[in-house]
Amino acid sequence: MNSSSYSIFVVDDDDWYRKLLVYTLELNPDFKVQAFEDGNSLLEAVKKEKPNVLTLDYRLPDTNGEELLKKVLAISPGTAVIVISEQSEIETAVSLLKSGAFDYIAKTKDIKERLHNVIKHIRERSDLEERIEVLQTEVQEKYDFQKSIIGQSDPLKKVFHLLKKATTTNISVIINGETGTGKEVVAKAIHYNSNRKDNPFVAVNMSAIPKELAESELFGHEKGAFTGAASRHIGKFEQAKGGTLFLDEMGEMDKTLQAKILRALQEKEIVRVGGKDTIKIDCRIIAATHKDLLSEVKEGNFREDLYFRLFGLTINLPPLRERGKDILLLARHFMSLFCKENGMPEKKLSSEANKKLMGYGYPGNIRELKSVVELAVVMSEEDTIQANDISFGTKDIVAEFSGEEMTLKEYNQRIVKQYLKTYDDDIKLVAQKLDIGQSTIYRMLKEM
Repeated sequence: MNSSSYSIFVVDDDDWYRKLLVYTLELNPDFKVQAFEDGNSLLEAVKKEKPNVLTLDYRLPDTNGEELLKKVLAISPGTAVIVISEQSEIETAVSLLKSGAFDYIAKTKDIKERLHNVIKHIRERSDLEERIEVLQTEVQEKYDFQKSIIGQSDPLKKVFHLLKKATTTNISVIINGETGTGKEVVAKAIHYNSNRKDNPFVAVNMSAIPKELAESELFGHEKGAFTGAASRHIGKFEQAKGGTLFLDEMGEMDKTLQAKILRALQEKEIVRVGGKDTIKIDCRIIAATHKDLLSEVKEGNFREDLYFRLFGLTINLPPLRERGKDILLLARHFMSLFCKENGMPEKKLSSEANKKLMGYGYPGNIRELKSVVELAVVMSEEDTIQANDISFGTKDIVAEFSGEEMTLKEYNQRIVKQYLKTYDDDIKLVAQKLDIGQSTIYRMLKEM
């Protein structure tokens, strides 16, 4: 709200004290102050104009302070009510706080300073709430399907069809797709277009959490539960209350943790590590993986009962190489975004640059395309990006292997092997580049 129209009502039956409060508040030229000597006249005024702040004297001649508070908040729930009370009425003031009052101030010598400080806090809170509301609206708009997921290819149209179904119910969702295909973007699009959109979206990448910390990260822990647990920690399940918990790379979890997640989903409750009390949970689960979970079940790496508990709507995200001219749509989108963020003039792609982008296999999918395009914008000296401005950070492994017949397992092994060669066998760096767990690389090396 504009500061020039910041409205404050004062109600107090003591003429001298009422004038003191009005004088104190009107020292701030931003405040528009109106005074009332009884509850009835105040209520009539509130019906016509909803003030930002009300200072309420508990003892009024025509009404009970608590009843007046409830009536005011029923008419104007956004009004912050400050209770003005005698020192002997502290217990009563506390009761009013429970009924919805913002704060109370005792009638002491420092009331002027106290009053201004409380109103300052009210305004800061109001500004914060407005910013949060604007941000929530912006986030919801950002994750509108057509804005957050760029493309018009047939494979993507199938994804849009399934996304619409996912937003109308609370059915569990599994998102399958290679690294870099945008699994978290799709999960956010589902959340922010569902009836849970006003509650938290909490994401956790299971491959990035050390095995010994995974349970604490998901379920939380109590103070002293283990060495280093200096205070209570609220886990992801609790953080996602009323919203969505996005479990990325579900296939990377060990069997012990899988069993505990299964129990949490079945019982709809958890117990913090080191705790005894059960805590009810209410969150929608969206799981994502670059693996075929059903194959993992058959190989004994993933619990069958957890698979069927998670099993619901399956959304398969196509790799970028199968999305045709979506590559160019995405490239132009990333170019425009990068130029805008960096205060640069808009650039376009030459026909040869288009051909070069279309001829690459993108093992890193959308994430890799974004990096390639941003680098091309920086390297280009003119307003048109040429083919020689575009460089790919790794060999096009897809194109290199395309003439060979091999299983998916062999294909993945070749990619990991090539990345290890490129990055001097730095397993941690390769895991980051491919967005997989280090344990996955170690396992694949054993199987080679």
